[in-house]
Amino acid sequence: MRLGLPLLLTALCAVAVPAAAQAPGAAAVPPLAPAPAATPAKAPHALKVCGNPDNLPYSNQAQQGFENRIAQLIGAELGVPVTYLWHAQRRGYLRQTLNAGRCDVVMGAPVGLPRLATTQPYYRSTYVFVTRKDRKLGINSFDDLALKPLKIGLHAVGDDGDNPPPVYSLARRGLAHNVVGYKLWDVDGIKNPQGRIIDAVAKGDIDVAVVWGPFAGYFAKQQRTPLTIVPAPTDIAALPLEYSMALGVRTGDDALRRRLDAVLDKRRDDIRAILADYGVPLVDEPALAATAAFGTRTHGGEQKKE
Repeated sequence: MRLGLPLLLTALCAVAVPAAAQAPGAAAVPPLAPAPAATPAKAPHALKVCGNPDNLPYSNQAQQGFENRIAQLIGAELGVPVTYLWHAQRRGYLRQTLNAGRCDVVMGAPVGLPRLATTQPYYRSTYVFVTRKDRKLGINSFDDLALKPLKIGLHAVGDDGDNPPPVYSLARRGLAHNVVGYKLWDVDGIKNPQGRIIDAVAKGDIDVAVVWGPFAGYFAKQQRTPLTIVPAPTDIAALPLEYSMALGVRTGDDALRRRLDAVLDKRRDDIRAILADYGVPLVDEPALAATAAFGTRTHGGEQKKE
Protein backbone atom coordinates (compact mmCIF):
# COMPACT_ATOMS: atom_id res chain seq x y z
CA MET A 1 0.00 0.00 0.00
CA ARG A 2 1.24 3.46 -0.82
CA LEU A 3 0.59 6.13 1.81
CA GLY A 4 0.59 9.77 0.82
CA LEU A 5 -1.13 13.10 1.41
CA PRO A 6 -3.39 12.65 3.26
CA LEU A 7 -3.32 9.17 4.76
CA LEU A 8 -6.80 8.42 3.44
CA LEU A 9 -6.39 9.62 -0.11
CA THR A 10 -3.65 7.30 -1.27
CA ALA A 11 -4.69 4.50 1.06
CA LEU A 12 -8.15 4.34 -0.46
CA CYS A 13 -6.68 4.40 -3.97
CA ALA A 14 -4.35 1.50 -3.28
CA VAL A 15 -6.86 -0.63 -1.39
CA ALA A 16 -10.35 0.11 -2.65
CA VAL A 17 -9.62 -0.05 -6.38
CA PRO A 18 -10.21 -3.51 -7.92
CA ALA A 19 -7.13 -5.01 -9.54
CA ALA A 20 -8.89 -5.19 -12.90
CA ALA A 21 -9.24 -1.41 -12.89
CA GLN A 22 -5.57 -0.69 -12.18
CA ALA A 23 -3.08 0.26 -14.87
CA PRO A 24 -1.62 -2.81 -16.59
CA GLY A 25 1.85 -3.75 -15.48
CA ALA A 26 1.65 -1.92 -12.14
CA ALA A 27 3.87 -3.81 -9.71
CA ALA A 28 2.23 -5.02 -6.52
CA VAL A 29 3.78 -3.82 -3.27
CA PRO A 30 4.36 -6.81 -0.99
CA PRO A 31 2.66 -6.52 2.41
CA LEU A 32 4.84 -5.56 5.33
CA ALA A 33 5.29 -8.01 8.16
CA PRO A 34 2.78 -7.24 10.93
CA ALA A 35 4.12 -5.35 13.92
CA PRO A 36 4.30 -7.35 17.16
CA ALA A 37 1.36 -6.85 19.49
CA ALA A 38 1.95 -3.96 21.85
CA THR A 39 1.99 -4.49 25.58
CA PRO A 40 -0.89 -2.60 27.22
CA ALA A 41 0.57 0.72 28.29
CA LYS A 42 0.32 2.72 31.45
CA ALA A 43 -1.41 6.08 31.26
CA PRO A 44 0.67 8.08 28.74
CA HIS A 45 2.93 10.92 29.86
CA ALA A 46 2.33 12.62 26.49
CA LEU A 47 0.15 12.13 23.45
CA LYS A 48 2.80 11.28 20.83
CA VAL A 49 1.26 12.02 17.44
CA CYS A 50 2.59 10.86 14.07
CA GLY A 51 2.22 14.16 12.18
CA ASN A 52 2.44 15.22 8.57
CA PRO A 53 4.48 18.47 8.52
CA ASP A 54 2.90 20.15 5.46
CA ASN A 55 -0.62 18.99 4.73
CA LEU A 56 -3.31 21.58 5.38
CA PRO A 57 -6.13 21.44 6.25
CA TYR A 58 -5.04 18.36 8.21
CA SER A 59 -1.78 19.35 9.88
CA ASN A 60 1.46 21.26 9.59
CA GLN A 61 4.44 22.05 11.79
CA ALA A 62 2.84 25.35 12.81
CA GLN A 63 -0.07 23.19 14.12
CA GLN A 64 -2.66 25.09 12.06
CA GLY A 65 -4.67 22.09 10.84
CA PHE A 66 -7.85 20.57 12.19
CA GLU A 67 -6.00 17.39 13.17
CA ASN A 68 -3.65 19.54 15.26
CA ARG A 69 -6.59 21.15 17.02
CA ILE A 70 -8.30 17.83 17.65
CA ALA A 71 -5.03 16.38 19.00
CA GLN A 72 -4.73 19.33 21.41
CA LEU A 73 -8.31 18.79 22.55
CA ILE A 74 -7.61 15.10 23.18
CA GLY A 75 -4.36 15.83 24.99
CA ALA A 76 -6.10 18.36 27.24
CA GLU A 77 -8.83 15.84 28.05
CA LEU A 78 -6.22 13.20 28.92
CA GLY A 79 -4.24 15.75 30.93
CA VAL A 80 -1.02 15.28 28.95
CA PRO A 81 0.99 17.43 26.51
CA VAL A 82 0.89 16.74 22.78
CA THR A 83 4.18 16.02 21.04
CA TYR A 84 4.82 15.25 17.36
CA LEU A 85 6.99 13.06 15.22
CA TRP A 86 6.95 14.92 11.90
CA HIS A 87 7.21 12.61 8.92
CA ALA A 88 5.88 13.13 5.39
CA GLN A 89 3.38 10.45 4.41
CA ARG A 90 4.97 8.28 1.77
CA ARG A 91 5.31 4.56 1.21
CA GLY A 92 6.40 2.90 4.43
CA TYR A 93 4.90 5.65 6.59
CA LEU A 94 3.33 3.40 9.23
CA ARG A 95 6.36 1.11 9.33
CA GLN A 96 8.70 4.05 9.93
CA THR A 97 6.56 5.89 12.47
CA LEU A 98 3.74 4.24 14.44
CA ASN A 99 4.87 0.65 14.08
CA ALA A 100 8.48 1.61 14.82
CA GLY A 101 7.32 2.88 18.22
CA ARG A 102 8.39 6.46 17.44
CA CYS A 103 4.87 7.82 18.00
CA ASP A 104 1.63 6.39 19.31
CA VAL A 105 -1.33 7.93 17.48
CA VAL A 106 -2.15 8.53 13.82
CA MET A 107 -4.79 11.18 13.24
CA GLY A 108 -7.32 10.67 10.46
CA ALA A 109 -6.86 6.94 9.85
CA PRO A 110 -9.54 5.34 7.64
CA VAL A 111 -11.59 2.82 9.61
CA GLY A 112 -10.27 -0.66 8.86
CA LEU A 113 -6.90 0.47 7.48
CA PRO A 114 -4.46 -2.46 7.74
CA ARG A 115 -1.39 -2.50 10.00
CA LEU A 116 -2.94 -0.54 12.83
CA ALA A 117 -5.97 -0.58 15.11
CA THR A 118 -8.57 2.16 14.86
CA THR A 119 -10.86 3.81 17.36
CA GLN A 120 -14.50 4.51 16.71
CA PRO A 121 -14.82 7.00 13.84
CA TYR A 122 -15.04 10.67 14.73
CA TYR A 123 -16.13 11.95 11.34
CA ARG A 124 -17.25 10.73 7.93
CA SER A 125 -16.77 12.71 4.76
CA THR A 126 -17.17 12.26 1.02
CA TYR A 127 -15.90 13.29 -2.37
CA VAL A 128 -17.66 16.38 -3.70
CA PHE A 129 -18.24 18.32 -6.90
CA VAL A 130 -16.86 21.88 -6.70
CA THR A 131 -18.07 24.51 -9.20
CA ARG A 132 -18.35 28.29 -9.41
CA LYS A 133 -21.64 29.44 -7.96
CA ASP A 134 -22.16 32.06 -10.66
CA ARG A 135 -22.08 29.41 -13.41
CA LYS A 136 -25.07 27.55 -11.93
CA LEU A 137 -23.95 24.22 -13.40
CA GLY A 138 -26.02 22.23 -10.92
CA ILE A 139 -23.86 19.10 -11.19
CA ASN A 140 -24.76 16.44 -8.62
CA SER A 141 -24.10 13.16 -10.46
CA PHE A 142 -21.53 11.56 -12.74
CA ASP A 143 -24.43 10.95 -15.14
CA ASP A 144 -25.07 14.67 -15.57
CA LEU A 145 -24.90 15.43 -19.30
CA ALA A 146 -23.45 18.85 -18.47
CA LEU A 147 -20.12 17.14 -17.71
CA LYS A 148 -19.51 16.07 -21.31
CA PRO A 149 -17.88 19.30 -22.57
CA LEU A 150 -16.31 20.34 -19.27
CA LYS A 151 -12.74 20.29 -17.96
CA ILE A 152 -12.83 18.13 -14.82
CA GLY A 153 -10.10 18.50 -12.20
CA LEU A 154 -8.91 15.57 -10.06
CA HIS A 155 -6.06 15.16 -7.62
CA ALA A 156 -3.35 12.93 -9.11
CA VAL A 157 -2.20 10.84 -6.16
CA GLY A 158 -0.41 7.76 -7.49
CA ASP A 159 2.74 7.15 -9.50
CA ASP A 160 2.28 3.37 -9.70
CA GLY A 161 -1.08 2.86 -11.38
CA ASP A 162 -3.35 4.00 -8.55
CA ASN A 163 -6.07 6.59 -9.09
CA PRO A 164 -8.74 8.14 -6.87
CA PRO A 165 -12.16 6.48 -7.12
CA PRO A 166 -13.80 9.28 -9.19
CA VAL A 167 -11.46 8.45 -12.09
CA TYR A 168 -13.31 5.21 -12.68
CA SER A 169 -16.75 6.79 -12.42
CA LEU A 170 -15.69 9.25 -15.13
CA ALA A 171 -13.90 6.70 -17.30
CA ARG A 172 -16.91 4.38 -17.53
CA ARG A 173 -18.83 7.33 -19.03
CA GLY A 174 -16.16 8.16 -21.59
CA LEU A 175 -15.02 11.28 -19.74
CA ALA A 176 -11.41 10.31 -19.04
CA HIS A 177 -10.21 12.71 -21.74
CA ASN A 178 -11.87 15.58 -19.85
CA VAL A 179 -9.69 15.07 -16.77
CA VAL A 180 -7.03 17.58 -15.71
CA GLY A 181 -4.72 16.25 -12.97
CA TYR A 182 -3.31 18.32 -10.10
CA LYS A 183 -0.42 17.03 -8.01
CA LEU A 184 -0.85 16.94 -4.25
CA TRP A 185 2.82 17.12 -3.35
CA ASP A 186 6.34 17.72 -4.68
CA VAL A 187 5.33 20.94 -6.44
CA ASP A 188 8.32 23.25 -6.08
CA GLY A 189 7.72 26.82 -4.95
CA ILE A 190 3.95 26.47 -4.44
CA LYS A 191 2.50 26.84 -0.97
CA ASN A 192 -0.27 24.36 -0.15
CA PRO A 193 -0.29 22.68 -3.60
CA GLN A 194 -3.26 20.58 -2.47
CA GLY A 195 -5.40 23.73 -2.86
CA ARG A 196 -4.40 24.48 -6.47
CA ILE A 197 -7.33 22.50 -7.84
CA ILE A 198 -9.79 24.74 -5.99
CA ASP A 199 -7.94 27.86 -7.20
CA ALA A 200 -8.34 26.51 -10.74
CA VAL A 201 -12.12 26.26 -10.36
CA ALA A 202 -12.34 29.80 -8.98
CA LYS A 203 -10.17 31.18 -11.82
CA GLY A 204 -12.07 29.28 -14.51
CA ASP A 205 -9.07 27.18 -15.57
CA ILE A 206 -11.27 24.12 -15.06
CA ASP A 207 -15.05 23.88 -14.89
CA VAL A 208 -15.53 21.43 -12.05
CA ALA A 209 -13.35 19.59 -9.56
CA VAL A 210 -14.10 16.23 -7.92
CA VAL A 211 -12.24 16.47 -4.63
CA TRP A 212 -12.06 14.74 -1.25
CA GLY A 213 -14.34 16.80 1.00
CA PRO A 214 -11.90 18.21 3.59
CA PHE A 215 -9.68 19.66 0.85
CA ALA A 216 -12.67 21.11 -0.97
CA GLY A 217 -14.31 22.70 2.06
CA TYR A 218 -11.15 24.23 3.49
CA PHE A 219 -9.75 25.76 0.31
CA ALA A 220 -13.15 26.86 -1.01
CA LYS A 221 -13.61 28.98 2.12
CA GLN A 222 -10.46 30.91 1.18
CA GLN A 223 -11.72 31.93 -2.27
CA ARG A 224 -13.17 35.34 -3.04
CA THR A 225 -15.22 33.75 -5.81
CA PRO A 226 -18.20 31.92 -4.26
CA LEU A 227 -18.09 28.18 -4.94
CA THR A 228 -20.72 25.47 -4.73
CA ILE A 229 -19.91 22.14 -3.04
CA VAL A 230 -22.19 19.14 -3.68
CA PRO A 231 -21.60 15.55 -2.44
CA ALA A 232 -20.70 13.12 -5.22
CA PRO A 233 -22.80 9.93 -5.03
CA THR A 234 -21.14 6.52 -5.11
CA ASP A 235 -22.01 4.68 -8.30
CA ILE A 236 -19.51 1.79 -8.23
CA ALA A 237 -20.10 -0.43 -5.21
CA ALA A 238 -16.44 -1.46 -4.92
CA LEU A 239 -15.35 2.21 -5.00
CA PRO A 240 -17.21 4.09 -2.28
CA LEU A 241 -16.81 7.86 -2.20
CA GLU A 242 -17.63 8.19 1.52
CA TYR A 243 -15.18 7.17 4.25
CA SER A 244 -15.22 7.13 8.05
CA MET A 245 -12.13 8.45 9.79
CA ALA A 246 -10.75 7.43 13.18
CA LEU A 247 -7.61 7.59 15.29
CA GLY A 248 -5.04 4.87 14.68
CA VAL A 249 -2.88 3.13 17.30
CA ARG A 250 -0.54 0.15 17.17
CA THR A 251 -2.24 -3.20 16.94
CA GLY A 252 -2.62 -4.52 20.46
CA ASP A 253 -2.48 -1.14 22.20
CA ASP A 254 -5.99 -1.59 23.53
CA ALA A 255 -5.43 0.52 26.64
CA LEU A 256 -4.67 3.65 24.62
CA ARG A 257 -7.43 2.89 22.13
CA ARG A 258 -9.99 2.69 24.95
CA ARG A 259 -8.81 6.00 26.42
CA LEU A 260 -9.11 7.65 23.03
CA ASP A 261 -12.57 6.18 22.46
CA ALA A 262 -13.72 7.65 25.77
CA VAL A 263 -12.47 11.11 24.77
CA LEU A 264 -14.11 10.88 21.35
CA ASP A 265 -17.41 10.03 23.02
CA LYS A 266 -17.16 12.85 25.52
CA ARG A 267 -15.95 15.57 23.15
CA ARG A 268 -17.80 14.63 19.97
CA ASP A 269 -19.66 17.95 19.74
CA ASP A 270 -16.43 19.91 20.19
CA ILE A 271 -14.72 17.86 17.49
CA ARG A 272 -17.59 18.46 15.08
CA ALA A 273 -17.32 22.19 15.79
CA ILE A 274 -13.63 22.10 14.83
CA LEU A 275 -14.42 20.23 11.61
CA ALA A 276 -17.16 22.74 10.76
CA ASP A 277 -14.71 25.61 11.34
CA TYR A 278 -12.46 24.12 8.65
CA GLY A 279 -15.35 23.60 6.23
CA VAL A 280 -15.16 19.79 6.31
CA PRO A 281 -18.29 18.34 4.62
CA LEU A 282 -19.74 15.80 7.04
CA VAL A 283 -21.87 12.77 6.21
CA ASP A 284 -24.04 11.67 9.12
CA GLU A 285 -24.94 8.08 9.89
CA PRO A 286 -26.05 6.28 13.07
CA ALA A 287 -23.14 6.36 15.54
CA LEU A 288 -20.77 6.79 12.57
CA ALA A 289 -20.49 2.99 12.62
CA ALA A 290 -19.49 2.56 8.98
CA THR A 291 -17.97 -0.49 7.38
CA ALA A 292 -14.88 0.61 5.49
CA ALA A 293 -13.52 -0.99 2.32
CA PHE A 294 -10.00 -1.54 3.61
CA GLY A 295 -10.03 -5.06 5.06
CA THR A 296 -9.53 -7.02 1.88
CA ARG A 297 -8.59 -6.47 -1.70
CA THR A 298 -9.80 -8.45 -4.67
CA HIS A 299 -7.20 -9.98 -7.03
CA GLY A 300 -8.68 -11.95 -9.91
CA GLY A 301 -11.79 -12.88 -7.93
CA GLU A 302 -9.79 -13.88 -4.87
CA GLN A 303 -9.71 -11.84 -1.68
CA LYS A 304 -6.28 -10.98 -0.35
CA LYS A 305 -5.51 -9.58 3.08
CA GLU A 306 -3.51 -6.33 2.93
